[in-house]
Order: sequence, then C-alpha cells, then structure tokens
Amino acid sequence: MGGLFSKQVERRKAISTEKKTLTDLNQNGGSDFPGSDYHPPDRKNWMSALNPDVLRINQIVWPGTHDSATNKIGFPLVTRPFAQCQSLSIYQQLKIGARVLDIRVQENSRVCHGILLSYSVDVVINDVKKFLQETQSEIIILEIRTEYGHDDPPDFDKYLEDQLGEFLIHQDDHVFNKTISELLPKRVICVWKPRKTPQPKAGGPLWSSGYLKDNWIDTDLPSTKFESNLKYLGEQPPVSSRKYFYRVENTVTPQADNPIVCVKPVTNRIHPYARMFIAQTFVRGIADRLQIFSTDFIDGDFVDACAALTNARVEGKA
Repeated sequence: MGGLFSKQVERRKAISTEKKTLTDLNQNGGSDFPGSDYHPPDRKNWMSALNPDVLRINQIVWPGTHDSATNKIGFPLVTRPFAQCQSLSIYQQLKIGARVLDIRVQENSRVCHGILLSYSVDVVINDVKKFLQETQSEIIILEIRTEYGHDDPPDFDKYLEDQLGEFLIHQDDHVFNKTISELLPKRVICVWKPRKTPQPKAGGPLWSSGYLKDNWIDTDLPSTKFESNLKYLGEQPPVSSRKYFYRVENTVTPQADNPIVCVKPVTNRIHPYARMFIAQTFVRGIADRLQIFSTDFIDGDFVDACAALTNARVEGKA
C-alpha cells in the first residue's frame, strides 16, 4: 500500500511539473502566430469565407474532434465521465466549425468508445447530411473505424456509399492540390478503416486508412504529449508535397493507474494550449506540416485558430 501511495505522489508531482512547463512556455513564447488575429465571420461557413475558388485542400488546417460521437456515451454521471470526449452533437460540432470527425463503430453499427455504447451510426450520418444540406462549400473529412476489439459492421462500405454517395469525393491523390470549388458539389472525404474486411480500393468512393495518419501518444502528461506532437509533426513532409492527411491531437488520455480517470479534468491539462502549439510550430520551423488539428470538447476559439492559420496560408503570410 505504501508503494502505491508513493507512486501516486510521484505521478501527481510529474503532472504538476509538466503543467508548469506548458504555462512557462506560454508566458515566454506566447500564443500569437502569423494571422492569429483573424476570426471567421461565421464559423458554420468558415471555409466559404476564405474563397473556395482559391482555397486548396492542402492549405486547410482542419479543426477536428477526437472521439466525436461520445456526447451521449454510456450512462450520465455513471460511466459517461470516463468516456465522453465531446459535449456537442455531431451537427453542433460541424456548426461550430469542426471539419474532421472521428467515429468509432462496432459490429451492430452503434457508436462506441471501448466497451461503452452510444447511439446508432445513423445519428452521425443524419447530422452530417443535415449540415451539408444547410451549407454549400464546407468540406468534411469523415473518418469511421471499427473500434479495437470489435468486428466490422456487415456491408458497412455499401452502407456509407448508399447514405453519402452524392457527397463523396472519390479517393484520388490529385484531390490534395485541388481547390474546394474544383471538388464541388462533392463535399465529404470518407476514410473507412475496417479491422478485418478489405480496405477501400483505389479510385473508389471511400478512402483507405493510409490516407489519414497520426502518431497516438497514450499519456496523461501534458508537456510530454505536447512535445511528442511537435516531434512527430516535424517528421512529416510539408503539406504541399504530402499525399495523405496527418493529424495532431491536442489531447491527453486518462490512465488507469491514476486517481483522476475522467476525461474532462485530464484533457484540460493541455486543452488551453492549442494556439501555443500552432505558435510553436512557427518557432520550430514546422508550421508548413500542420494539417489536421483535433481536440476533446471543441470550442469556438480552437476553430478560430485553425481558420486563422488557413487564412494566413491563403494570403501568403504562412
């Protein structure tokens, strides 16, 4: 028992030290970056405001949500705090400006996070279609994967094609260099990541897993995650020459051996430093690598930061 207590004391010290590291870095380096004072006039249509005729897919800094469909996961006040990563519905996330969705499903087509279940994936698709019908030039990256430990939903590729066919941007390396206007009226890049069934084929309506990459660092230590994110981002080619999407997640993950295992208080250790992360990519000379930037509990300022860097790229400031 004494050993366990001693370990927990050390863990709390480590977390406190890492939180201070980020605070000090923020005070010394700041959170400003080229064009950071830009705020979109309408987050629901922020891509449209940046001129779809000139905005290329590889210029966009895509605000994303981690574990997007967890707003109603599990049971309120019982299991939900341990798995909920978003408080907004899919439609609300898109309306506030999120453009990358991370959806996990199991064999019966219900959304899940680990062993906890939420609503049917139909809810996600209906929210996506509602948003698409209300807007004209917003492009969405919809990543759907079979959750670890589960089987793929049967004929799920056909389901996605049937539901989203009119909106699907087909898998094609040339998409990255195209403008939004060149892709319209198609508006969804759907990345389907099955565990056992075959990957989507080249040229088809769905994109295979190799087109959306990341380096997941499983830690609740905020500075460790922050620096790891910068390290792995720096190993990627610039967006101008890349033929895949690369995601950085401004999140930390509750650990089973730590007393605090609810998502919100843990992720709050890193959540306020999204703008500082973008600023640090400029300090370290890797701002041209940033592409998808995701978070737990997305808010308007996170979207504004991504839109601001996108605007700076369009204007030649970044």
